[in-house]
Order: sequence, then structure tokens, then C-alpha cells
Amino acid sequence: MSLVNEHIMKLPDSYLFSEIATKVNIFKVTHPSRKLVSLGIGDVTRPLPAACIEAMHSAVDDMASAERFHGYGPEQGYDFLIDAIIKNDYLSKGIFFTPGEIFVNDGAKSDTGNIGEILRWDNSMGVTDPIYPVYIDSNVMCGRAGELMPDGKWSNVSYFPCTEENGFIPELPDKRIDVIYLCYPNNPTGTVLTKQELKKWVDYALDNDTLLLFDSAYEAYIQDDNIPHSIYEIRGARKCAIEFRSFSKTAGFTGVRCGYTVVPKELTAATFSGDRVQLNKIWKRRQNTKFNGASYISQRGAEAVYSHDGKLQVKEIISSYMKNAYMMRNRMKRMELDVYGGANAPYLWVKVPQGMTSWKFFDRLLYEAGLVVTPGVGFGPSGEGFVRMTAFGTYDDCLEAMERLESWMESL
Repeated sequence: MSLVNEHIMKLPDSYLFSEIATKVNIFKVTHPSRKLVSLGIGDVTRPLPAACIEAMHSAVDDMASAERFHGYGPEQGYDFLIDAIIKNDYLSKGIFFTPGEIFVNDGAKSDTGNIGEILRWDNSMGVTDPIYPVYIDSNVMCGRAGELMPDGKWSNVSYFPCTEENGFIPELPDKRIDVIYLCYPNNPTGTVLTKQELKKWVDYALDNDTLLLFDSAYEAYIQDDNIPHSIYEIRGARKCAIEFRSFSKTAGFTGVRCGYTVVPKELTAATFSGDRVQLNKIWKRRQNTKFNGASYISQRGAEAVYSHDGKLQVKEIISSYMKNAYMMRNRMKRMELDVYGGANAPYLWVKVPQGMTSWKFFDRLLYEAGLVVTPGVGFGPSGEGFVRMTAFGTYDDCLEAMERLESWMESL
């Protein structure tokens, strides 16, 4: 008989955002006339940049022509997009990569989940806490995370708490760890690391032969010049880090699907016998086998992000979301709520009123104010007592959400 992968069965019955969707759908059925305002799932609401729409229309026309038709593309991505990525995202910062170090994908979520396939199942791993659930869940699926403990932690995972007490700056491990996930600007807290703080992690990785998996999907939202957009701005990171980027939140590609992963050729890991192997080489082999490449149409759209008009349009879209974040942050501070993030990221991390849990606050906001947020505990044990709010709605919806929240707070 066939046997299931029992590691997958260790996962909670529902994914965080699926559980939220279920609760919201129940509310809609039982309150059909009530309008909800969602600050929950981090999906964008602005239309795609006009330059991207124009490029994708042209790409569709290419597919209608025998002379310009594109079938299977290169698994690593088309040269036109890879060249644009290298020139605009890295060369402009004095960082040099060759085309073979860039791997175009269908969004950062896929690669952050799949990257573990090129690493032994028994590597030790560490995460900042709270954290994007995919990092841990994908490791649970292959058996690397161990068993779920009563405190909500996994037995084989080292957690680096990011709390009010430490200013949301995680402390370095006091032992050697094989693989560490970092996400900055951070999802869910919206907080950031300075170059000096990030350098500490790179130095630790170099000293301990640790692999850093760095998710910078929200780098385009950084406003502070002292905050690094890429881990490769730190000397030595090419020898210890893989970086994940996405066009989803940068240019609204959540429904188009396109991103990329950087695997430097200097980066190596060890075999059990002690030989060193290029991770670039085995990641490429994995992709050639299990990934057929992002579509030609989506890659043409992504290329247009780097055009003159595309850059201006993306900047305007990001500014609109950050305008929402600034407004929300200021309004909640006036309500005397403790709120973090929202300055260099589209997420706000809000402390719930005393005496409530994250899920209790979620339920009360849903039923008493018609607001949808994300319970912080869904991102890890250190998220208890907080909720995440996103600034991806329209300005009017975000403003209405703050007005509802203020009225609800006054009623307590």
C-alpha cells in the first residue's frame, strides 16, 4: 500500500490565512448586510502599473504571432528580465552578479518553501519569532522541524524572539545553527534592521558556516537610507546568503506571479563526507527538474517595472500604500495603542488591549467593528498579544477602518 508523508500531518489542520478566511465567510453568511473592511491578508488593491499592462499586452500579441511566439522558456528566466534585475537592483548599488546567479520564479513564496529541498533534512534551523508561516511549515513537511510542542514551538527549531523588550531586534544565537531565516523589512512586524545589525548576522554566518535565507520581498518600501535593501550590501554575504525577491508587493503582481531568487556562485555547503558543493549548481538542477519557468507574459510585465515609466508608476503606488501606513500609525497612536512598523514597510504590528489574546481581539473586531486583521500568534509564539494590519487597502477603506477602530476603542 502507499504511505503518506506523515510529517505533513503534523501541521495544524488549517493554514493561518485559510482559518481567517473561514471565520470571515461565516461572518458574511450570518451578517449579509454588514460591510467588512479588511486589513488582514496582505494582498494589494491598486491596479498594475500602466507600463506593465502595456508590456503584457504586447507579450500577448507576441503569442498570437508565429514569428514571435514563445513556448517553453528557460527555467531560470529570460535574459531580458535577468539583465534588468542585475542592472537595476544590484549593479546600481555596486553589487555585481552574473546572469547564472539569478533565478526567476513565480513568486517568493514558492522558492522560500522549496529551497529546503537542496538541504539535508537534519540541518538545524533557526527563525526570528514571529515569522511568516511558510518558512516553518515547509520545514515541517520534510521532517526538519521536529514535533510541535505545547508552547507552540517546534522541537528542532531555534527561535529568536522579536519583542517590545528588545526593540524587535533579534539576538544572535548562543550556539551554532546550520540554516537561519531572516525577513527584512519584516513580515509580520513591519520592523527593519540597520546595516550594522544585519552585519552582525552575516558575521555570525561566516564564523559558523551558517546559511542565511534572506527574504527581502518588501525592500521597495524602505524609506530610511540606513536600511539595507539587500543582504548583499553587507560584505561577505555572497558566501553565506541566498536572497528572495518578489514583484508581488513591489508592483502588484500578486495575481500575475513573478519574482526571483539570488544564489551566488561563491556560496557552498558541505556534503556528509565534508566536500564543499556549489548551492547554485544544485539549485539550478532542482529547478530544471521541477520548475518550468515563469510565463513569458509575466516576465515581460516584470521587465517593464524597470522602465522609466515603470519606475515612476511603481514609486507612486508604493507611496500611496505608505501614505495609508503613516495615517494608520498616527491614528492608532492617538488612540494610545502601541503600534510598530509602518515606517519602512506596509505592515503595522499592533498590541491588543490588556486582557485580550490575539484571536479574541480578532473576533471582537470582526463582530463588533466589522474589521478584519491577522492574529499575531498565527506567526509564532512571540506574536501573541499582537495583531498585524496591512496598509494595502484604498486610502478611504484604511481611513474608515481607523474610524471604526476608534469608535470601538471608545466603547470599551
